[in-house]
Amino acid sequence: MRTITRIMKTELRVLFFSPIAWMVLIVFAFQAGLAYCDEYANQLRDLAMGYRPYYLTRSLLAGYGGVFTQMLNYLYLYIPLLTMGLMSRELSSGSIKLLYSSPVSNLQIVLGKYLSIVVYGLILVCILLIPLFFTVFTIKEPDIPLMFTALLGVFLTVCAYGAIGLFMSTITKYQVVAAIGTLAVLAVLNFIGGVGQNIDFVRDLTYWLSISGRSKIFLEGMICSRDIFYFVLVIFMFLAFTFIKLQGERLKRTVWRTSGSYLFVFAMVLLAGYGSSRPQMMVYYDATATKLNTLTENSQEIVKQLDGGLTLTTYVNLLDDTWYNGAPDSKNYDMERFENYVRFKPEMKINYVYYYGKGTNQHYDKVYKDLSVEERMKKVCEGYDYNPEMFISAEEVQKMDDISEENGRFVRVFKRDNGQKAFLRIYNDMYVHPFESEITAALKTLVGKSPLVAFVKGHGERECNDYGDRGYAAFAKNPTFRSALINQGYQVRELTLGESVPDNVDVLVLADMKSAFTPEEQANYDAYVERGGNLIVLGEPKRQTFMNPVVEKLGLRFSDGILVAPSKEYLDDIIAVNVMEGALKASPYFMDMIRRGYTVITPSACAVQVVDGNKGFEISEVLATSPRGSWLEYETTDFVNETSQLNPEKGEIEQSNSVMLYLTRDIPDKPQQRIFVLGDADCLSTKELSTQRAGLNGANFSMITEMFRSLSYGEYPIETARVRPPDDNVNIPQDSMFWLQLFFIWLIPLSILAWCIMFLIGRKRK
Repeated sequence: MRTITRIMKTELRVLFFSPIAWMVLIVFAFQAGLAYCDEYANQLRDLAMGYRPYYLTRSLLAGYGGVFTQMLNYLYLYIPLLTMGLMSRELSSGSIKLLYSSPVSNLQIVLGKYLSIVVYGLILVCILLIPLFFTVFTIKEPDIPLMFTALLGVFLTVCAYGAIGLFMSTITKYQVVAAIGTLAVLAVLNFIGGVGQNIDFVRDLTYWLSISGRSKIFLEGMICSRDIFYFVLVIFMFLAFTFIKLQGERLKRTVWRTSGSYLFVFAMVLLAGYGSSRPQMMVYYDATATKLNTLTENSQEIVKQLDGGLTLTTYVNLLDDTWYNGAPDSKNYDMERFENYVRFKPEMKINYVYYYGKGTNQHYDKVYKDLSVEERMKKVCEGYDYNPEMFISAEEVQKMDDISEENGRFVRVFKRDNGQKAFLRIYNDMYVHPFESEITAALKTLVGKSPLVAFVKGHGERECNDYGDRGYAAFAKNPTFRSALINQGYQVRELTLGESVPDNVDVLVLADMKSAFTPEEQANYDAYVERGGNLIVLGEPKRQTFMNPVVEKLGLRFSDGILVAPSKEYLDDIIAVNVMEGALKASPYFMDMIRRGYTVITPSACAVQVVDGNKGFEISEVLATSPRGSWLEYETTDFVNETSQLNPEKGEIEQSNSVMLYLTRDIPDKPQQRIFVLGDADCLSTKELSTQRAGLNGANFSMITEMFRSLSYGEYPIETARVRPPDDNVNIPQDSMFWLQLFFIWLIPLSILAWCIMFLIGRKRK
């Protein structure tokens, strides 16, 4: 050990007797200070503008513009300059012969020189400790474990780069060539993750070898054994390569024997890396204060209930627009989306099935319109250079899982060993892929009954399969809409009331009847209400004759006339109704809508009135019009060409009117019965949900979500909200940036420069 330490000290003296080491420190400190001050200025600017910062610790140090993240991007420039002379200098000067003839082993040479770079790396880390400690003392409740986890990622990267640079320095006596060679190896390790992606085993090996993004998990505050092993194995591999190179020259070994040693070490490292990256072998530690990288407790509990085997099969159609989401070259990146679930259920299998079938790619329909589906597949395979044998037909897929309703789109199927299945889709929004809430909702349907929502039809009601302007398919059954009921864990179907409502129906939706129930249908409806079934009833102006018999059993009625609130911007019957205080007994979700100033847009609505409060229901008001500027209009019906006028003689009174009421009733030995009665059916329609009206701040879909959340007793949609990190304020004044920049950008680098000058002058005098 003394010999190794002596070699290390000698190498450090040589390193710091040259201006390169000092120049790297000065530039490193300057860039670190610049990056830190820029991000700190951004956060102070946001505070000055009244914004509440989110996760300041991460933003300043490990976020996209954080100082650790920025410096990781520059490391590949610094390390080759430091390592290029470690062995090249010995080779070019001939001093390597003295080392070979001295009582020093090759292992001692390798470890001594490598430890000199590790010590230098610690100096770089010490420079980064300055903004770290400044952050600790200047922001509110900093996340200290996250800071040091991110710093660990920087240090491990320095160590890995140093090992690579040391090896490259042993294969040439020219220092510039060694530096360029180090850059070349780093480039290969950055891009090798995309090699051999069409072959499963090769893809796993090259993906593991890739150094690109390896430090990202540390910056996010997560320590994973797979990534620790990666850095340890890469360091070991290149140090072993260095030892083999020196041993080969010292003992005059043949090229074949030396090459065999290289291959043996490489194979052992790949094998160890492959094994350490298996889910069963991985260990995690989430260092963040709010466990940001871990599944929420709700999701963890659901995963625990999934006893037995679980398989996630992804079906990817070559001829569909969604193909790129699961293409072979993005397979490993796609699998990372489920890493948090694999962490808690490591035996979960993830499979990919590539097939060809009729899809939504209109380009192929035009270009290959005269070709069969199979012929189109072969043409596309030629373009992508795929083997056609890797694709099966849609007919073969149907034998595995019935995905016919997905219309050839990218879809995943969770399947338990007991045969239960759940679908997981991608969506037509900016995020595309499912969040934790959608994934957990799909899994939850495998461990318990998901709510069945039945839409009544037979009398011109709004239908869940209707994608037209007035239909309800957008929020009920649209597979490409993230928040649709079918993507949040609900089952959706249609039914008529010609027969009794099945016992498995949890919510009945009755909207905008255009004709009255028959006596038999009315009796079946009444029986459903009497047994305590949950219900949504949506009325419309001019439908009161048919709809009032439906709500009379509840002690309610839909009023005559149309609600109006005249304005300069919109038609009189387009009203932004308010969420009332105490809605759903002060539901936090409705209270949040109030806090944010959200409204619900109701075009052409009628009021909901209580006519008998002795029906056994507790009634609360959820939505209501403003008491000023709105009333029930009995005269005007053409709001395009006419303007409504308040006429007290016709009974028109300027006042607040209820638009939605919430009824609850306790049923013996059953869950509480919950009913929503709304005086407008258009507010849930496809047209209204896709319409933006300036100045009205409508949140109709938030209302729909919370309605069904209440009717499912909070079971769905899945709640995956996280605690907001507490570090959301700074303890320094807004005008302190000048002093901050002076200290970090100028004082620290200049102090290192002054130290460098004194050190080099002192050396020259000696």
